[in-house]
Parts: sequence; structure tokens; C-alpha cells
Amino acid sequence: MTIGSRGDVAPYTGVATRLLAAGHDVAIATEEGFADVVRATGCEFRRMSSDTRTMLSSEQGREWQRGGTGLRGIRNNIRMGQQLMANLGDDVAAAAEGADVLLLQRGVMTHGYLVAKAMGIPSVSLELFPGVPTTEFTLPSLGGLAIPRWGVRLVTRLATRVPTPFDDELKEFGRRLGLPPARLGAVRAQMLEDARHPILHGFSPSVVPRPGDWRPGVEIVGYWWPERPAGWEPPAELVDFLAAGPAPVFVGFGSMSPGESERLSGIVAAALRRVGVRGVVQAGWAGMTASGDDVLGIDSVPHDWLFPRMAAVVHHGGAGTTGAGLRAGVPAVLTPVLADQPWWAERLRLVGVSPGSVPLAELSVERLAGLIRQAVTDESYRRRAQALAGRVQAEDGAGRVAWWVERLDRK
Repeated sequence: MTIGSRGDVAPYTGVATRLLAAGHDVAIATEEGFADVVRATGCEFRRMSSDTRTMLSSEQGREWQRGGTGLRGIRNNIRMGQQLMANLGDDVAAAAEGADVLLLQRGVMTHGYLVAKAMGIPSVSLELFPGVPTTEFTLPSLGGLAIPRWGVRLVTRLATRVPTPFDDELKEFGRRLGLPPARLGAVRAQMLEDARHPILHGFSPSVVPRPGDWRPGVEIVGYWWPERPAGWEPPAELVDFLAAGPAPVFVGFGSMSPGESERLSGIVAAALRRVGVRGVVQAGWAGMTASGDDVLGIDSVPHDWLFPRMAAVVHHGGAGTTGAGLRAGVPAVLTPVLADQPWWAERLRLVGVSPGSVPLAELSVERLAGLIRQAVTDESYRRRAQALAGRVQAEDGAGRVAWWVERLDRK
């Protein structure tokens, strides 16, 4: 079960296809806009009523994205969560009908955990970024706020006790399931401590080493790669463009900044010209456009095919796109907007595959051009990226999830 943008769906299709190949019956519950993506995997589609694209395209959604990180970003994430949770409990309960195991993305995991308890079946949390408290680093969910090591445990304890705007809805949902009513923080604490509830993280331990203070069953297993669509072939125009000159720079902002096509397209085109590099610009939800002999506009193209052919990748820092860039072994420049994106931007800088980042709301020709120039001219970024890619490619994250699922206690 998963809700959100394409980046919140695609990695789970990789897990689903691995489970299908192992002989399991698999359904993916997600938003209507991804029904075709799900069905293309051979999995059953079950509908969730939320609509993230419409929400992010609204004036309120654009305001959330302008909010950035820090305390303001946390407040905006809470408001966004309230919108998404409007019918979430009923959606999760309906989607779980007949299931033997629930695999839960962050957006649905609290309701899904309760539904699994009420049904008497096991559940597994599948996280795309670190979600379990540790003294070794600040969690992405804290909005990039710098918290001293001693404060991490304190914040975690407070989070289980402090009321949230989600508590009343969650208590009522628990009552309807026949469970004792509990606040969000209390349910979250149960999940963190429940030895029968694995929490598996879909990124590489070479990028984020597993903290030593996590309990057994909280693991970092490797990335979950979506399958390339059956019969997919690259557009002839793209193949010809790549063959006509040196490797270009990819620019794409995924599901971020709907309605900002003109501003972003202008900045990107000018920055590429200033550096003197060719570009491949993905439209995304922002609807970016590109024109000129040295720039090609594209729609959706599988990252596993495209990124290895790039000189560098510029993107918003979603977990899936970040992983695809690491797998390809190319330098990255990130333009984070919200949620875990600033955290990934800093992580890529720390592992030495990115010269830095600039928030998308603060993007300028000068800042973007400067970062792209560093990424494509300083060979140390590519050397480190290629070394890291070898380790990332050797991991089998989806296979590790299947291993855990097949060893769950179903009694």
C-alpha cells in the first residue's frame, strides 16, 4: 500500500514483481493515477482515493512546496498529511480485504499497522528514507533541523506523548476496528518496538550505514528498482540526440512545482547555455519545456536506461531518483523542495558524489550553472560516483524484502 507521487509508487512495483516471481499473489493499493503503472507489473490494482497530483497542483499545494524545510516545512507537512488522511483509514481497510500480509509505505503505515492488528495478520513497513530514531544522525522527518545527539531520544519520547492533529481521527479509526484507541505517537511507538513488525529501508547501506542502535528487524536492505515497462524502446529522437554529441546533463524535478514551467524552464536553459553543456529536460509535473539544438525535452523515460548516458543529473532529490543516479554512477546536483529531499541532498554531498544543492524555490541561473560546472568538470565526483555505483548495483533490495516476507510469523 502506498500513496503520493510516482516516486512513492515506482520502488514498490520493484518489490511487487519480485514477490510475483517468487509465486505470491500481489495487489498494489495506490492512487488512481498510477493504475496503469500497477497493472503493467501484472499485479492487481486496488484503489486509494487520495490524489496527490491534484493536491500539489492546487494553490495550497504550491504554498506547501514554497515552505521548504525547518519548522515551517514540518507545519506544512502536517497540513498536507491532514489532507491525505481524509479517507485513508477506510481506504486501507478496504484494500486489505483478503490479504495475508500488508506491506506499508510511510504514508499509510500507521493505519495499515492497525488494520493488520485487527485482522490478525503480519505487516511490514517499507521505508524509502530513514524513519527510525537513532543517535547517529537527524531523521529526514525532522525537516533538516539540527538536533544534538542527546536530544534525539528526547524528541522521540516527546513525539509519543505530544498530541497531534491526527489523534482524534486515528482513535476513532481504532475503535471502529475494535482496538483500544491510541494517539498517533503511541501507535508509532508500538511499531518501533514491535519485534514481529520488520521495518525495512529501501536504500543502500553504502549510502546510509545501518545505525548500531536500531533493534533487530529494522534493516537497510538496498534499493528497490522498478521494472522497465515490457516492450519499452527509447524514442528515436532521444537516441539520435544522444548520438549527436557529448553526454548531456539531465534535468528533471519529478512531481515538484506544478505550474512553474516558465520560470524553471528559463532558468534551466540559461544555466545549461552558460556552462556550455547539452541537456535533456524532463517535463515532469512542472511541465518544463526545452528548445534548441543542444537541449531536448522528454516525457517519462526509465532512469535505469537514461542516467548512465548522462554527464550529470540535476533533480529534486526524491528517494527513487536519488537511488537511480547512484546506481548509474554519475554526479548529481540536487534542488530539494520538501520532506526527505534536503536530507538526501546533504547525504550525496557527504558521500562525495555531489558538489552541493540549491533549494528549488531559490533556484537561479548563477547557482545552478555553478553547481553543474563543478559536477561535470571535477572528475573526482564521477570517480566517487562510479565506485559507489558498483556497490549499489551488487545489492538485491527487493530480494531481501521477499526473504523477510517469507519468514514472517503468520500464526
